[in-house]
Amino acid sequence: MYETDEVLIEKVHINGIANSKLTFNGKFKIDGTLEVFTDGKKNVINNNISLDKDYVYNRILKLNQEIFSYVVKLPKKAKKISIKYNEKEIVAIKTNGLKRFTFFLKDRIAKILKKIVRLPRIILKTIRLMWKRHHFLIPPRLIKQYLHSFSNNISNKNIDELLYNPLIDSDYRKWLDEQNNNVSQIRQLKYNPLVSVIIPTYNVSKKLLSECLDSIINQTYDNFEICIADDCSTLNETIETLKKYEKNNKIKIIYRKENGHISEASNSALKLARGEFIALVDNDDVLEKNALYYMVEKLNEDKKLDLIYSDEDKLDSNGNRCMPHFKPDFSIDTLLSVNYICHFTMIRKKIIDDIGGFRSEYNGAQDYDLFLRVIDKTNKIGHIAKILYHWRMTEYSTSAKGSNKNYVFDNGKKALEDYLKRNNIIGDVIKVNRLQMYQINYKINEEPKVSIIIPTKDKSDILKKCIDSIYDNTEYNNYEIIVIDNNSVEKSTFDLLEKYKNNKSNFSYYRLECDFNFSYINNYAVEKSEGEYILLLNNDTEVITNSWISDMVGYASQRHIGCVGAKLLYPNKTIQHCGVVTGVGGIAMHANVETGENSLGYFGRLVGVYDWSCVTAACLMIKKDKLKLLNGLDENLKVAYNDVDLCLKALDKGFYNVVLPQVKLYHYESLSRGDDMSESQRDRFISEINYMCDKWNKKILNDRFYNKNFSHTYAFRLEKEDLYE
Repeated sequence: MYETDEVLIEKVHINGIANSKLTFNGKFKIDGTLEVFTDGKKNVINNNISLDKDYVYNRILKLNQEIFSYVVKLPKKAKKISIKYNEKEIVAIKTNGLKRFTFFLKDRIAKILKKIVRLPRIILKTIRLMWKRHHFLIPPRLIKQYLHSFSNNISNKNIDELLYNPLIDSDYRKWLDEQNNNVSQIRQLKYNPLVSVIIPTYNVSKKLLSECLDSIINQTYDNFEICIADDCSTLNETIETLKKYEKNNKIKIIYRKENGHISEASNSALKLARGEFIALVDNDDVLEKNALYYMVEKLNEDKKLDLIYSDEDKLDSNGNRCMPHFKPDFSIDTLLSVNYICHFTMIRKKIIDDIGGFRSEYNGAQDYDLFLRVIDKTNKIGHIAKILYHWRMTEYSTSAKGSNKNYVFDNGKKALEDYLKRNNIIGDVIKVNRLQMYQINYKINEEPKVSIIIPTKDKSDILKKCIDSIYDNTEYNNYEIIVIDNNSVEKSTFDLLEKYKNNKSNFSYYRLECDFNFSYINNYAVEKSEGEYILLLNNDTEVITNSWISDMVGYASQRHIGCVGAKLLYPNKTIQHCGVVTGVGGIAMHANVETGENSLGYFGRLVGVYDWSCVTAACLMIKKDKLKLLNGLDENLKVAYNDVDLCLKALDKGFYNVVLPQVKLYHYESLSRGDDMSESQRDRFISEINYMCDKWNKKILNDRFYNKNFSHTYAFRLEKEDLYE
């Protein structure tokens, strides 16, 4: 480990003999330049961009820009390697053929010894897993996966070796190479509306502007026009380039006499448009060649769509594709947290005309403001799970670093506040500075009563910790706690329940002598409850956030929201729950399990308020009348998947389910009930899996809040073509 006041380098390693590589990783403490020298030859590497692609073999760039990991190719005859940060030498290594061979030999021996030591443990683990899950009655379709998993465990491969990580540039590009072999066929479309591509320009270089325009001119879909408004550019090459392209009969250009900034320029371009739909493109970005075709193909599937958006990625300074954003289908609460729609977007022109186009007081966030006003007029919104837009990462753009334009963040907040005001929603918009996202603190006139329902069985020490944390850490006043005791036998449990009953006016408990059925127990408690809101809570949780109930009530009170979940942490402060995706690893999987409490998640999913298909009933709030509309928890699901089923029912009724990352609790996970997968539960568990498959069928595999490009083996990864070969 090498540490200074500026940078921490945790590991440095050389592997390979002839084609050796230097691997090093660590964390930036302050902004600066990281440099690698091989025999005096310098390779410059920035926090954001590797400038010498001939020497940089692989770059891991996580959303947390402070963390880095590089693999740098070494010249065959390199004798001295040094790593400098802000021109200060941090690491110096001497190397030659013998030293590289020694490194290589040690690595090989270490790997072999690890395999030998791991083999008995892996065999036992695999046997236990197959027994717990299937009692050795493994479905044929899963046999290949188990063999593959067994092989990878012996090889000591982790998940990042088995699947592609979309935020590792080299992984993403390998995945792109594989996708090039699976290009969709272009077919004749019956409906071919005119699409007007709107481009405001200002002082953009000839190279970038030409690449942008060429990417549109060469589209496979032909019925389009390009409407450009130049915002009084002072750069000659911008004007000269526009003059060259205006000879194309598909291009219309207006040259503004004064600079009005992006909204006014966009409105000027809109005046040129004659298309039924408007497509938005920035003057230095690039469209995929089939972008317009896929947009219109989507319209041929549903002509009523008013707004369509696609996935996107970024182009670094060398023109390399990176940082793909694989988006969910339309997610209202996600949009109220961040402008995830962004690019590529096509909108029905009539709606844009009706709402008055772009508003200059929201410059920088003008698209965000536009989208928020469009959804006031329509819910006919489509999503294409293909990357159709390449967003340029220039030195001063928000695509490279949001802090480059702080006024954009402020104007986005203003746009959200205006959305709330237009829709008569009372709430405060809070800026989440880590990723320039937002949270809305919804306000309610008075505190409606909340019924906290806690099923329990013995283990009074666990229950006491849960209940005491509610009483000690809750700012909200109007709540009741209802404990349902199911088959407890320990005297300490009864003494504890009586103590709370005698000392707390808002506490009650009921005894149920029956076989454990989580759904029935909670439905029973709901009938006993007095609250307008129901909060299902496990007895092995502990409240951390004082505002947890008021935050959850704020969201649960919104008409469009069904179930509201929280961020649950293991005692070691890693994540146990912050959203559930269906169809991953079986019926459903908690995403981001065991990542750090302060991790950002894929595009901020652990920071912003995102819509998810499901949330866990370990801490779940829902308005009582909505719960009754959904017929409560399905009592056919006694233990597993009853919360998944409830959330899917909510989606089926048109509600959204959200997770609030600002609401945190510890979850000690099933401490009072023990292992759900014991032998006595085998038949029940298999029947519940079959029940869910029969009831929800394809909906389990088509989680609309989880992009279909992602793996069904592990959340937020990309499949390798040869994963199960």
